[in-house]
Amino acid sequence: MIDMDVFYMREALKEAKKGFQEDEVPVGAIIVHNDTIIARGYNMCERLKDPTAHAEMTTITSACNYLQSKYLNECTMYVTLEPCVMCAGALFWAKIGKVVYGARDEKEGAFLIDKNIMHPKTKIKGGVLMGECAYLLTSFFEKKRKLDKKK
Repeated sequence: MIDMDVFYMREALKEAKKGFQEDEVPVGAIIVHNDTIIARGYNMCERLKDPTAHAEMTTITSACNYLQSKYLNECTMYVTLEPCVMCAGALFWAKIGKVVYGARDEKEGAFLIDKNIMHPKTKIKGGVLMGECAYLLTSFFEKKRKLDKKK
């Protein structure tokens, strides 16, 4: 039997890899509604010159537009990195039904800062494909450090 959390996290990883190719911090997200992916996104902060253009934020906007609703209470977000406080706040206001994340964010992770940051009805599951998600991020920052040393 297919583990759907793993299946969908692999889809979020595909988005993160797009960000990696564009020299964005490689975080990817998807939103699923009724077993269908309704929104996809990855970090676009560099491209858009916008510090709020995190994968979660652009994906929330896309999903709300798709559903024509500001609420995502019947949806699940799969994101490769634990959301930051800004993204957790947006997920709170969207009343997302469930958040599934891959790697922990030991510095900026919202759930480390405040376990009650999400809407009370939102379910949270972490650690799905954690190794793959973390490896992509680590690879990105190692590449950045090597380029910085050459300058």
